[in-house]
Amino acid sequence: MFETIMTRRSVRQFADQAVTQEQVERLLQAAVMAPSAVNAQPWHFIVCDDKEIFRQFQQAHPYSKMLDQAPLLILVCGDTEKQAGPLFYLEDCAAATENLLLAAHAMGLGGCWLGVPPQSKREEQIAKIFGLPAHIKPFCGVALGVPASQPQQPERKLDGLVHKNVW
Repeated sequence: MFETIMTRRSVRQFADQAVTQEQVERLLQAAVMAPSAVNAQPWHFIVCDDKEIFRQFQQAHPYSKMLDQAPLLILVCGDTEKQAGPLFYLEDCAAATENLLLAAHAMGLGGCWLGVPPQSKREEQIAKIFGLPAHIKPFCGVALGVPASQPQQPERKLDGLVHKNVW
């Protein structure tokens, strides 16, 4: 598992190969195993392979060009009626999204997290595209597929980032 964490990268180039239904189910099972505040599990997932919806998503989200190649988009959404407190769905959906991305990498798939800022025009546009009810908020999209190439690992250091007891 540690190797999966250390080698996962955002994939933006995908091979012309489908993601199977079995793979989708395993990804979603991994996502729902994430921790959530008071186990509220305030998440929903929209599995999308509709290229017209991809095109609309790209118009709303300026960093989603990889959807030209990706065979699948999973929209991770937060349920404000199920969350444990105000905006708690943000943290809970982040945990579910990271589980999904790690599972994808472990399965030989690649993914890219496409964040949707809360209370933004982008959030409004994406909610409209997917027909979300008012209490369901789009948290992020995850473009998924078989990687066409594996991005290089960027340098990551702990130097200056770790503090003991106080700042």
